[in-house]
Amino acid sequence: MASEVVLLHLLHSPFATRVRIALAEKEVEFESREEDLSNKSPLLLKMNPVNKQIPVLIHKGKPICESLIIVEYIDEVWNHKSPLLPSHPYLRAHARFWGDYIDKKIYPIGRMLWASSDHEEASKKELIEIFKVLEGELGDKPYYGGDTFGFVDVALIPYYAFFHTFEMLGNFSFEAEFPKLVSWAKRCMQKTSVSKSLCDQHKVYEVVLELKKKLVVE
Repeated sequence: MASEVVLLHLLHSPFATRVRIALAEKEVEFESREEDLSNKSPLLLKMNPVNKQIPVLIHKGKPICESLIIVEYIDEVWNHKSPLLPSHPYLRAHARFWGDYIDKKIYPIGRMLWASSDHEEASKKELIEIFKVLEGELGDKPYYGGDTFGFVDVALIPYYAFFHTFEMLGNFSFEAEFPKLVSWAKRCMQKTSVSKSLCDQHKVYEVVLELKKKLVVE
């Protein structure tokens, strides 16, 4: 590979979006390689033989897998600007806790919302509770880490592209239910690193509807 930094990713994946945002925050140039997960490339299978999933960051020929681990790696390697994790050990641990919470909660429950009509109401209620917790943690702060955009923001903001999907499938309004969270998301979207990395909400909804059809057929 000629490029020092290569990203194996998928445009609408919230996990891959995290990595694109982190790279943009650090102004790191990279070679973009989109994957077809129904026909995974030999490079992806070689670089992530365990999980065989995106995103994978390849730096100087060596792979780093799992989105939040990749974000931490980017923050440590390109530490000349835009720190994402706090310097204090406790605050770093706090940020990692919320990153882990986001990982374990939103996508699994969101996927249940569009995967099975049998669980729609229960999934909707659980998803709303998750976002209530996240809005409570945000409070009146501009960003999750305080005054500056950081690790937890990078972990969560990719899901802004899914807000419309959650609203349509769950029949609720983010603006009505979580006004602080929506204001935070719009604040994040003012950053070029975020706005250029996120997919259009309506395009994401189209992708999810196609996935939903396939799941029903299967």
